Amino acid sequence: MKIHPTAIVSPDAKLGENVTIGAFSIINDNVEIGHGTIIESHCEIGVKNHLCDSSPLIIGEHSHIRSHSIFYSSSKFGAQLVTGHRVTVREKVQAGTNLQIGTLSDIQGHCSIGDYVRFHSNVHIGQKSVIANYVWIFPYVVLTNDPHPPSDIHIGVTVKDFAVIATMSVILPGTIIEQGVLVGAHSSLKGTTIPDAVYAGNPAKFIFETKRIKLSDDTEESAYPWREHFHRGYPQEVIDEWLSK
Repeated sequence: MKIHPTAIVSPDAKLGENVTIGAFSIINDNVEIGHGTIIESHCEIGVKNHLCDSSPLIIGEHSHIRSHSIFYSSSKFGAQLVTGHRVTVREKVQAGTNLQIGTLSDIQGHCSIGDYVRFHSNVHIGQKSVIANYVWIFPYVVLTNDPHPPSDIHIGVTVKDFAVIATMSVILPGTIIEQGVLVGAHSSLKGTTIPDAVYAGNPAKFIFETKRIKLSDDTEESAYPWREHFHRGYPQEVIDEWLSK
C-alpha cells in the first residue's frame, strides 16, 4: 500500500491490498476501496450529505481515479472504474464493470449504470438516469430530468445497450433511447425511439436505420452495429459474445 504522507485516510475506511493514495487526497470513513486501485492527488472520496444513507461508497478493484475528483458516499462501482481529472460523482450511483468517466464530467447521483459504459469529457448525467451496457456518450452531452424547471419532479432518461449519443446533444426528461440508437451531434431528443435507428436535429427526428451508414474507410461496410467492427478496450470474452450472436 502506498499512501502519500499528506493524504488523510480515515481509520474506518477499508482499503484493499496495493492501494495507492496520492498527495492531499482525503478518504473518509464508510469507504471501501478494492485492491490494486489508484487514487491520485487532491481527491475527496466518500463525501457525505443529507441525501446519503448508511451504505458505504464501494470502489471496485483495479480502479483508477485521477486528480481533483470527488465521489460522494452511498454509491457502488464495479471493478476497473476509470476517471479523467476533476470528475464529480454524487450519491447513490450503482455502476457495473469498467465504467469510464471523462475529465470534468458530472454524475448527479441516484443513477443506474451498466457494464463497459463510456462517458467522454464534460458529460452531465442527471438524477434518475438509467443507462444500460456498452453505451457511448460523447463530450458535452447532457441527460436532463426536470420536465418544467425548476421543480421537484425528476423523470430520468433511459439509454439501452449499445446506444451512442454524439457530442453536444441534449436528451430531455423521460426519453427512452432504444438499443443501438445513434443520436446525431447537436440534437435535442425527446420521447421514445425505435432500436438501431438514427435520430438527429432540434427537435430530433427519425432519420433512417443505422445500418445505412457506411464506414469512411472505402470498405463500404456498415458502420452499425458498431460492435461488429470496433473492439478496442473490451475483453475478449465480451467480444466473443457479441460476435456469436
